[in-house]
Amino acid sequence: MESRRKLTSLIECVPNFSEGRKLAVVDALELAISSVSGSLVLHRTSDPDHNRSVITFAGDSDSVLESAVRATAKAAELIDLNQHKGVHPRIGALDVLPFVPLGEATLADCVTLARNAGTRIWQELRIPVYFYEAAATRPDRVRLEDVRRGQFERLRDRTAGDDTKRRPDVGGPSLHPTAGAAIIGARKILIAFNINLRTTDLEIAKSIAKHIRTSGGGLRAVKALGFPLLSRGLVQVSINLTDFEQTSMQVAYDEVTRLAAVRGIEVEETELIGLVPRKALDERAAHRMNIVDFDSQRYIEDRVERLLSNSNVAETKPSP
Repeated sequence: MESRRKLTSLIECVPNFSEGRKLAVVDALELAISSVSGSLVLHRTSDPDHNRSVITFAGDSDSVLESAVRATAKAAELIDLNQHKGVHPRIGALDVLPFVPLGEATLADCVTLARNAGTRIWQELRIPVYFYEAAATRPDRVRLEDVRRGQFERLRDRTAGDDTKRRPDVGGPSLHPTAGAAIIGARKILIAFNINLRTTDLEIAKSIAKHIRTSGGGLRAVKALGFPLLSRGLVQVSINLTDFEQTSMQVAYDEVTRLAAVRGIEVEETELIGLVPRKALDERAAHRMNIVDFDSQRYIEDRVERLLSNSNVAETKPSP
């Protein structure tokens, strides 16, 4: 019953780091997160083509805040954006830092957490901060893609000049010379997954992504981009479902499959990034969509319950 009680008050955090090739660096980032008592690392994924890693963790608000600040500090220490190359857009070593309510936690709780994180990251690390989604302080910064437009290099030049419209919400006005800026937000659960296509024609992936995303008149609550996967000889339609109850993974997958088939292209595989709520995907659907390495530990609920249970056992185990 103790783990059930704790589950209702957890905050999930899903930092995206601009490093997906040097796994020793990602190990250090994960260690920075897990070094805080009360923070539970739930999942980790890295992609060399994106040159990006996502580490999902959860805990009470104080623990999550401390882990987020420590992870940002470690990212600034180990990642230099001037040397970073990858297909995924980015403006920071710790690029995106969303806080997500689980159980009885609220989006308002996460907004407060995002603002506190932003204040600490600037005051302690001198890394400027932009706020997005529910934590945004300006309507033109609600959408992540609007904040990140131009990426590190162009945003660095513009904030150093006289473009006051692009300056950070906290700190600055210039970006950190190697760590850039952090984009911090509060949002509901987001499902990120990639559909890899058996072709090297990037224009096909870009065309399909444009067709399915909401901003292009496609499916509701869908963001999508097309990327090359040079190391695998494939292209990718990278999808974010901002509300899986409006558009499910299956609907998005079916539409990408249909549009690819029209062009004579088959789907190679599907990759789930991070975790997914149980009600958003059952195991049969995961099999139909050919999701790589899928098992029950990709469900947020199962992963949290297992780690909390292990944590409780460790806390009650007598010392030798």
